[in-house]
Amino acid sequence: MSRIAKGPQLEVARIQSEINRLFESLVRLREGGGEGGGWSPGVDVAESETHVVVDIELPGVGPESVTLVAEGGELVVRGERRAPRRPEAAEIVHDEREYGPFERRIPIPAAVNPREARAWLADGVLRAELPKVPNRRGRAVPIRIETDPAGGRG
Repeated sequence: MSRIAKGPQLEVARIQSEINRLFESLVRLREGGGEGGGWSPGVDVAESETHVVVDIELPGVGPESVTLVAEGGELVVRGERRAPRRPEAAEIVHDEREYGPFERRIPIPAAVNPREARAWLADGVLRAELPKVPNRRGRAVPIRIETDPAGGRG
């Protein structure tokens, strides 16, 4: 799927986010990964005329184990996915799922109003809908011109 950037800054932010994610993955592998090593959820960001919508994959994570904060032009999701309890006699034959703490910083591609944002968790996906701040660019604002009482000698 091709992605259409709305500007070079958005594309740079997206690339930086992917580079950070790759480095985090490499560090986890080097430290042994697995339980307690942390992981990074997948993210999709969509933008309409009125909203920015962010979908974050969080299978196995309940709403009590996750926080969502808008700060500095980013949406920050933090939490923890706990490993399921297994019978003591069970021997793990194959183990691919990652558990532990996570944090993901997602660049927001437009000015939004976080006070009016809504978020919900369903079917392993956390969806955040952030209403955009109306674009005030291009709006004509008259500026009153006064006579300089000092005759231009500021």
